[in-house]
Amino acid sequence: MSSLKELQDLIQEKYGIDPADLDPGASMRDKGFDSLALAEFLFEIEDRLKITLPDPDPEMDTLAQLAALVDQVRAEEPAQQKVA
Repeated sequence: MSSLKELQDLIQEKYGIDPADLDPGASMRDKGFDSLALAEFLFEIEDRLKITLPDPDPEMDTLAQLAALVDQVRAEEPAQQKVA
């Protein structure tokens, strides 16, 4: 399951940007997200989804890349819980 829809909904709720206006493959910076806004959004994702994201690649700036990272973290969670 892709996290893309959840992230689009969160952006709409937090920033008032309609998901239809967000091209998942386009730079989020083109929609006005500077590095501080992106960092704040990452913290919001962690809080809302109850996950811990690794430090993102500075080149990561599309919603699709971010959704893929969230999906990867979620997929690894059960394996990490078994080890703990």
